[in-house]
This record gives sequence, structure tokens and C-alpha cells, in this order.
Amino acid sequence: MASENVFAFTDADFDRDVLQSEIPVLVDFWATWCAPCKAIAPLIDTIAAEYAGKVKVGKVNVDENQATPAKYSVRGIPTIILFKGGVVVDQIVGGVPKSQIDALIAKAL
Repeated sequence: MASENVFAFTDADFDRDVLQSEIPVLVDFWATWCAPCKAIAPLIDTIAAEYAGKVKVGKVNVDENQATPAKYSVRGIPTIILFKGGVVVDQIVGGVPKSQIDALIAKAL
């Protein structure tokens, strides 16, 4: 990970780290071969730093963890899903500007 504020979530720890989190969690579903995923990675790092302490930010590598993306019907990547209280608040698919991700986060704060 490029930032100490960005967590790596796996199928094994997703329930504990995301669904049981006390604060909202922004999850970026991505893959190493995905160009749009690489393009938004610096944006995810910036958002993680800006919202540190208010929103937990992490990534799920869809190639290494297939159960979680399947559970949330992730069909295209990048897919960004915002969780609060263990439920999906909203999601965005594709490379998007920071303002759109900020607006997504605002729904949970």
C-alpha cells in the first residue's frame, strides 16, 4: 500500500475490519492489472489521509480475495463501496473524480 492510512482487507478479516467497524469504511475493490484502479490509487491515499480517524479506508484485491467481491456483486473494477454499521451505504463503479468520492463519504458522516 502506498499510504499508512490505507488498509488491506481480505476475505478472512472483512467482517471484523469492515462490517464491525465503529466508523464508516470506504472499500476500494481493485486488481493489479486494472489501469483505472492504478489511476485512482493516489486519490484513495489522499482520501485516507484527509478522513483519518473519521473514515477507515482500505482495499480488497479481487484476484486474491474472491468471496467478498462476489458477496457484494462487484462486477467491474474499480468499485468503491461505503459501509456504515455493517451495511452498504452506497457505491461507485469506475474511475471518478475526488469530488464524487467526497460526496459518497458525506452520506455516512
